Amino acid sequence: MATEIIIPSDLWEGDEESVITAWLADDGAQVREGALIAEIMTAKVQHEICAPASGKLSILKEQDAVVAKGDVIGSIT
Repeated sequence: MATEIIIPSDLWEGDEESVITAWLADDGAQVREGALIAEIMTAKVQHEICAPASGKLSILKEQDAVVAKGDVIGSIT
């Protein structure tokens, strides 16, 4: 069963959209729970996204994609 990678709703205040500035692991890579896997930027503030589970990373939203709180940007199987 896949675990979704979701932009947390409490990561920043307000409803601004964000941009994925970097994926720190490649699509298909094995990642460990808690590992830093992506960075997003909101209003010139960088936020880190960590893996919610261990397994194989599947990227759904590419670098430079605009995302909002609650968006699914990838999954781990």
